[in-house]
Amino acid sequence: MQRRTALKIFGIGIGGAVVLGAGGLGVYYAAAKRDTVGTIDFGRALAIPPLAESTTSAAGARVFALGIQAGETAFKEGQATRTWGVNGSYLGPTIRARRGERVELAVHNGLDRETSLHWHGMHLPAAMDGGPHQPVAPGATWEPRWTIDQPAATLWYHPHVHGATADHTYRGLTGLFIIDDSADDSADDSADDRTDDRAQGLPSTYGVDDIPMIVQDRAFDRDNQFTERIPLAGSLGVIGDEILVNGTLGPYVDVTTRLVRLRLLNGSNARLYNFGFSDDRKFSLTATDGGLLAQPWETDRLHLSPGERAEIVVAFEPGASVELRSYPSPEYGGASGRLDGFEDRLDICQFRAAATLSDDAELPAVLADAPDLAGAAVAAERSFSLAADKINGRSMAMDRIDFGVREGTVEVWEVVNDNGYVHNFHVHDVQFQVLTVDGEAPPPHLGGWKDTVLLVPDRRYRLAMRFTDHTDPNVPYMFHCHVLQHEDDGMMGQFVVLGEGERVGTVQPHHAHP
Repeated sequence: MQRRTALKIFGIGIGGAVVLGAGGLGVYYAAAKRDTVGTIDFGRALAIPPLAESTTSAAGARVFALGIQAGETAFKEGQATRTWGVNGSYLGPTIRARRGERVELAVHNGLDRETSLHWHGMHLPAAMDGGPHQPVAPGATWEPRWTIDQPAATLWYHPHVHGATADHTYRGLTGLFIIDDSADDSADDSADDRTDDRAQGLPSTYGVDDIPMIVQDRAFDRDNQFTERIPLAGSLGVIGDEILVNGTLGPYVDVTTRLVRLRLLNGSNARLYNFGFSDDRKFSLTATDGGLLAQPWETDRLHLSPGERAEIVVAFEPGASVELRSYPSPEYGGASGRLDGFEDRLDICQFRAAATLSDDAELPAVLADAPDLAGAAVAAERSFSLAADKINGRSMAMDRIDFGVREGTVEVWEVVNDNGYVHNFHVHDVQFQVLTVDGEAPPPHLGGWKDTVLLVPDRRYRLAMRFTDHTDPNVPYMFHCHVLQHEDDGMMGQFVVLGEGERVGTVQPHHAHP
């Protein structure tokens, strides 16, 4: 139910306040809990985002052309939905490149308003980051370029327009950016199903046993158009009542291998997912935002907040079917949790195993080196409190650089969610190590490299991060809550990375790239 509908049925607005009768409020609260188990048809094969095509420049760089465009997408029977996409009507292709490669992107904005693409989780120069200081004007083309220098990981891209990130992302501008990392320089970089050689044996054939899953909630009106459904008295922003995976409603996957790797992205604006399977089978978490864990971690539930990614490996039996599901998480939602979807039980995708399954992959006991910042010399410690759409009591200001960090140093940031509602914390340019949560060692799912972390209210998270390579005293990176409405409302700040002898500069007035 949308806010304006609730006002009409249950109450009236008086100077921004809402007056509800006790009966109306009870009906609204009762209807806020959603359970789709047993109601999803699972009648459509899961769409697999195509791998982005590339060319090679004279200097040997991989060149990708990305066109942002408006279009229409047929999610359901009846009228098509007006959407935005990259190289298509909804979502974008999966960009895939290898560590050490030089990449160049030509991002053309075919919309009637400025937008941007931010490379979430990528280590790169601030001027190439695609944040609010790199908008692309209508009809213009932006050409960021950098050398990839980070381990294998599942990253993603999305708009980062100041004050409009939630709206632009909700319309469909989202895609994956997969980094491969191989010690074998003779690996075939042109192959569409290039393997992630850092952990030999993991499922690695894209779209077959290595499956991308962009999970998003959306609400549709009676004409099949997206509607930005904000629950009355909710705290997070848009909460949809239907689930898309790679732009597919009610998807199924035909499984042909015993082990399958799922690359999960919470691509929703606000919804928290608590992933598990309908039969409560165990699965192995093998990677988080910044790449592979040191060892697989076996579990039957996994929370992902907006912007977080996880790679899991799940085993299937011949001929069996099972559903990937999001389970309730009432302990996270606070006073408005039911309204914001924390008590929902949602079927996401059905997996149908063939009568005979190939068995070529395996789950290695050791995957990668563990994060190594716990014993590093710390150049500075900083504290961040998230509350009331502000960080440390300040709203985002485009012309204010909050602080500078020194290139080559390690800092520890202590972050706390101070107002009882759900927030998470994302830092651009770096991957961080969660050192402690309330003074204790982090749980296993926070044991690898992260760039976004869910902040349980009133718990203190100590995050260690090393700043390397890219310096610019005048062009900032962002740190912010990745609940997109919170970000748009001001829960964001800016920092710069400084070279030797540099001081914090001044943000230059920006113009959308012509």
